[in-house]
Amino acid sequence: MAAGGFFMYIGGDKGGRMKQAAATVIIAAGLMIIVLGCGRKAESTLERVERTKILRVGTDATYPPFETINTATGRPEGFDIDLITSVCDRLGWKPEFIVTPFDGIVPGLTGEKYDLIISSFTMTPGRAGAVRFSDPYYDAGQSIAVPLDNMTIKALGDLSGKKIGVQLGTTGERLAGTLAGVDVISFENIGSAFIDMENGKLDAVINDLPTSNEIIGTRGRAKIVAEGLSDEKYAMAVRLADTALVTAINKALAEQRQSGLIETLQKKWF
Repeated sequence: MAAGGFFMYIGGDKGGRMKQAAATVIIAAGLMIIVLGCGRKAESTLERVERTKILRVGTDATYPPFETINTATGRPEGFDIDLITSVCDRLGWKPEFIVTPFDGIVPGLTGEKYDLIISSFTMTPGRAGAVRFSDPYYDAGQSIAVPLDNMTIKALGDLSGKKIGVQLGTTGERLAGTLAGVDVISFENIGSAFIDMENGKLDAVINDLPTSNEIIGTRGRAKIVAEGLSDEKYAMAVRLADTALVTAINKALAEQRQSGLIETLQKKWF
């Protein structure tokens, strides 16, 4: 009743009718904006990248020869850096590199700090539940490195009772964790593990073979005594929902592989 009386009062006055009409128009316009806003499709990652021409790339940059910081330029460089740069070139994009610790690299992706990971990132069933992998681009595996004067460690079975260095969040850390009687010490940077081993604080380092070979080749204070301890493949990774983005990446990656670029990069960095 009170509401009915209110509208009758307004309806009996010319000014009131004009105010009511204006209010109706405003309300209708507001509702239209809300409806259009609700109906607008959210921009996908690929659509944003195509619009901005920038692909945000997360990488650890402590893992030569795949990704490391060039001390002269302060910028990331390496096999992975060149590879994703070439993929972006083919797609008409530019990579924007965001350096992040490896043990937090997946949360950084899912938290939308960047759009893609390329960081010697091994394809594993556990990671497949959190990210969507690209096609693999490199075959890798774990190895054991020891000091030059060590003559007793030659296989995984020789590591019982030893101190073993690994990198946080890696498949090397996971492998070491399956060994009985081993004291596993995890480092944010695998280079630090090699330094500790050289200084007598560790007996061995379990790590991806290519990077261990690179570090040993540079420092010359250790040796590889076992390799091929696992069958691993490196791939890029995007968020689970970004199927369109990974499809575009895979197409460009296949084209670069067919062009011989990956082989060229292997010769350059290995």
